[in-house]
Amino acid sequence: MKLSARIAAPAAALVLAGLTATACAPGTSDTDATSDEKSGTLRVWLFQEVGNKPKEKVVDAAVAAFEKSHEGAKVKIEYIPVDTRAERIKAAFNDPKSAPDLIEYGNTDTAAYVKDGGLADISEEFAAWDEAKDTDPAAKQSVTVGGNIYGAPLFVGVRALYYRTDVFEDLGIEPPKSQAELISTAKKVHKEKPDLYGLAVGGAYTYGAMPFIWAHGGELADETGVTYESAINSEKARKGIEAYTSLFGDDNCPAAKCAAMGGNATVTAFASGKAAMAIGGDFSHAAVEEGSVKGKYAVVPLPGVEKGSIAPAFAGGNNIGVLKSSTHRTLAVDLMKSLTGKKAQAEMFDAMGFLPTYTDVRDTVAKKEPFIEPFVTTLGSGAKFVPASPAWGQIDASLILPTMFQEIASGRKDVATASDDAAKKMDAAFADAG
Repeated sequence: MKLSARIAAPAAALVLAGLTATACAPGTSDTDATSDEKSGTLRVWLFQEVGNKPKEKVVDAAVAAFEKSHEGAKVKIEYIPVDTRAERIKAAFNDPKSAPDLIEYGNTDTAAYVKDGGLADISEEFAAWDEAKDTDPAAKQSVTVGGNIYGAPLFVGVRALYYRTDVFEDLGIEPPKSQAELISTAKKVHKEKPDLYGLAVGGAYTYGAMPFIWAHGGELADETGVTYESAINSEKARKGIEAYTSLFGDDNCPAAKCAAMGGNATVTAFASGKAAMAIGGDFSHAAVEEGSVKGKYAVVPLPGVEKGSIAPAFAGGNNIGVLKSSTHRTLAVDLMKSLTGKKAQAEMFDAMGFLPTYTDVRDTVAKKEPFIEPFVTTLGSGAKFVPASPAWGQIDASLILPTMFQEIASGRKDVATASDDAAKKMDAAFADAG
């Protein structure tokens, strides 16, 4: 089966990994388990995907293998809707008797769930797990809070540069090798073909803008030991912000149309033939294949500042964690390993198109599906993650960074003022989170 048919489902799951705001559960009371039973039924909540049957088949196989090797243990899987996940997980954290033993969750939720006392610290078991040594560093970071491990990565998603091969051939240009070339190429295309955005950008596309900040050496925030402090207004971060916002304007993507666009809108613009380039994920492939540009595009890593370098990308994805309230901790950790192990992740890629979190497994699937190679290369060059703070959910939900980009793109504020204002809001969120 071709990847385009398989990769439609991750879009819904990756919403949880940094494409929309996250919700934080309230602080819980004493929900620690008082026993570790070695038999009985384990309850698992996984996310319901668009076209869930292939995922169910992989999960059922992993569960069957687990039950065969764990006499007396049974597993009950429930697929929960993405749009009601926050309320259900809140309730689970506060009512251990009705809570599952394991949950699937978006990787930007890790810190908040740890603060709320919902996830079990499995650092010792993770360190002793032989397969875990091959986990991608960015994926491992997504389950790490305060140096401790609170789950296992299930899959990862990352973005790269989609471009129109027919447009580039017609204009006699090559894919850009640096961010300066990316910006000049975008403006050249729009000048030569005014009906096209050179590069579709969005003022609300936080995860498309982050690579520009990181490529210039900037950070979203700096860890101070016990909390975080915003770094979005540092000199290096401002250079990245300036580079990204320079793409808004009549010479590429007019602010009146593009300032309000998010990631989905930029990909849609590309897929429908309205843009020569767009920053899209491996999970965007199906949408592009269904568009008018099918057969007329290619993908390369998003270039960094230095020619030939790759800009760090945000590593989205989902994890599976054991709840602190589970009365089957040992079994739950073993089941987590079955569901997130190398065999299961390779099969999940074949079934759903989810990128594996193990570097060796990713290399293998890239050989099977050449389209994946630019994304694997991007991950291998050093992807990054959001601050491991429960404040991130508030920062994301409050649209602090999109507001900053939009203020600059519209000309209401300059980069220095807008980034200073965003930094103050971020610091207030970090302070509230403790």
